[in-house]
This record gives sequence, C-alpha cells and structure tokens, in this order.
Amino acid sequence: MHLIKAIVRPERTDRILSDLMEAGFPAVTKFSVVGRGKQRGIKIGDITYDELQKDLLFTVVKDTDCEYVIRTIMKAARSGDKGAFGDGKIFVTPIVEAYTISSGIKESPDGGMEEVQV
Repeated sequence: MHLIKAIVRPERTDRILSDLMEAGFPAVTKFSVVGRGKQRGIKIGDITYDELQKDLLFTVVKDTDCEYVIRTIMKAARSGDKGAFGDGKIFVTPIVEAYTISSGIKESPDGGMEEVQV
C-alpha cells in the first residue's frame, strides 16, 4: 500500500476528485493549505504573494494501483497540455499498516487482514 499526497491548484480539485471516482478510487481526504514551491510565490507588480492557496489530497492505494492513480491525478491537475509552474507536486510514501476503526480490521501491504481486539 502507498499513501499518495498531491498538492494541487484548488480550481483543479473537483476534476481530480471526479476522475479518481470514475477510476474506482473514491477514498480521498482533502485539506485547504497555503504554501509556495520552487517558484517562490507569485509577483504581481510590486507585491509578492509567497503563500499561495492549494489543496492537499491524501489517498491510500494498493501497490498495483499506485502508478495508475498518480497518472490520473497528474492528467487532471495539469494546466494545458504541458502544464505550468504551480500545478503542484505528488509525494508517495509506503504504508506499513492501516486500521479501520469501525471494524477493527488491520490491513498490511501484502493484502493480509486481521481483526484487532480493543
């Protein structure tokens, strides 16, 4: 399993979520965040905006689905055909274990599942 974190333009979020839903990946957590990337913000006239509004999307997927989900996000998040500065960044992290609170089920990367007693 992998945790995919995507920092994207807020105006692209609805399309990304829709494309992920259509692709069979409905489970996404969204945060509104501010920050800047390599471009160091945006300068308009004499004013520099160094904290830009972005959305941070989290989703956990099976190893076999990781590349597909990344490509789905990239396609939906990219501005135009070639993209533009500020379109965002995707980070991928391995997941060691995942727990479903309501059922007490523990999932491991190898697909194993076990019930955890609380």
